Amino acid sequence: MADAFPVSVVGAGIAGTWTALLLAEAGLSVDLYERGDDTLARATSHWAGGMLAPDCESDGAEPAVIRLGQRSITLWREHLAETPMAGSLVVSHPRDRADLARFTRQTSGHESVDAARIAELEPVLAGRFASGLFFPDEGHVEPRIVLPALRRQLQARGGRIHFGQDVEPATLGGTVVDCRGLGARAALPELRGVKGETVLVETREIALHRPVRLIHPRWPLYVIPRAEGRFLIGATSIESEDASGVSVRSALELMTAAYTLHPGFGEARIVEIGTALRPSFPDHAPRIEVDGARISVNGLYRHGFLLAPALAEIVTDYVVSGRRDNEVMRWS
Repeated sequence: MADAFPVSVVGAGIAGTWTALLLAEAGLSVDLYERGDDTLARATSHWAGGMLAPDCESDGAEPAVIRLGQRSITLWREHLAETPMAGSLVVSHPRDRADLARFTRQTSGHESVDAARIAELEPVLAGRFASGLFFPDEGHVEPRIVLPALRRQLQARGGRIHFGQDVEPATLGGTVVDCRGLGARAALPELRGVKGETVLVETREIALHRPVRLIHPRWPLYVIPRAEGRFLIGATSIESEDASGVSVRSALELMTAAYTLHPGFGEARIVEIGTALRPSFPDHAPRIEVDGARISVNGLYRHGFLLAPALAEIVTDYVVSGRRDNEVMRWS
């Protein structure tokens, strides 16, 4: 089955790139099509946080997200051995202790940490928080670095990448995997966009070794370290399809929350402010929909980098051997 026909993957975001790579590793002839250029500046993946945090995400996420996320971490480390796996740190201010307690009950894979342990993990936060949670088995990636690295692996396996090609999947022959995100909404009427907003800042006054989440009842915040003194600051998703930009209020709230994490962010230089619409189904769970030789991978919501490797593995197993994963797969 694997050698009988070529496979086309449409959409070179994180889902499409991982799918094309694993299909190529399985010995198939793979073409990856992307309507944008190689910067992917208009793609959701370009603005993603890149957190690999299945245990943290067990706070409200579907069980499939946790299972697939744990498998994805293994695949990330197999393909990119340098993937940072320093864990995740969750903290809260004293007034939000009840919210931290709720988060503790809703999640797993963590250890409670006191002020001394927080200072050991992140010296820059010494004396700022009395308690929190440490998730040791989690990691993070920098999307704008790992996507080109994955593409190089794909090309080394013989995969062909076509940028600037706005291809309609129905016009392609053979097996076609549609990973276009919201670009596939005409074929997936339940799909909707959920807005995510981020601010990229630069400062040499702060050093973090892992993603830090600040629990807050209205504006939960995450700060993710990047290379060269940069940090991505984001918050939970917004039920809106307005992708015109980040509002002044949102930017102020993001930066104010970051300042409460550490005052050093008040002097940081803003490098970039961005927004993206994350494709989501009503249940916020991913789906692989199969209609003959047409396969759709979509609904990754805010878990794109966490779920993409495992979903790509499921697609590859199905294409190569017919193996099914009934938790995430559907048939037309």
